[in-house]
Amino acid sequence: MHYPIKVFYSEEDKGFIATVPDLPGCSAFGKTEEAAIKQIKIAEELWLKTAKRERRKIPQPSSEDVYSGKILARTPKSLHKELMEKAKEEGVSLNQLVVYLLSKGIDKRASA
Repeated sequence: MHYPIKVFYSEEDKGFIATVPDLPGCSAFGKTEEAAIKQIKIAEELWLKTAKRERRKIPQPSSEDVYSGKILARTPKSLHKELMEKAKEEGVSLNQLVVYLLSKGIDKRASA
């Protein structure tokens, strides 16, 4: 089985943290991204061996196929109004504006 791995830099730890989101608590540290990936593969193997030994349910790996690119978000009426007005002002659809704002937020978090 191939589980997706997430890697991010931790300012607090001054190194990279790798996780396997499908396996609760499965994480590893490395001074470099490559070291963190190497360590998470070891941690994943140990996690799976332990789960088998303890007869715990082992989750199936998630897949990128489950992401359709479509979301539904409920918002307060006041936020909906504000977004609609901004979209009209910009001459774009509400969907285009929301995608733009979300991508700006993701970019901002990634660069922080």
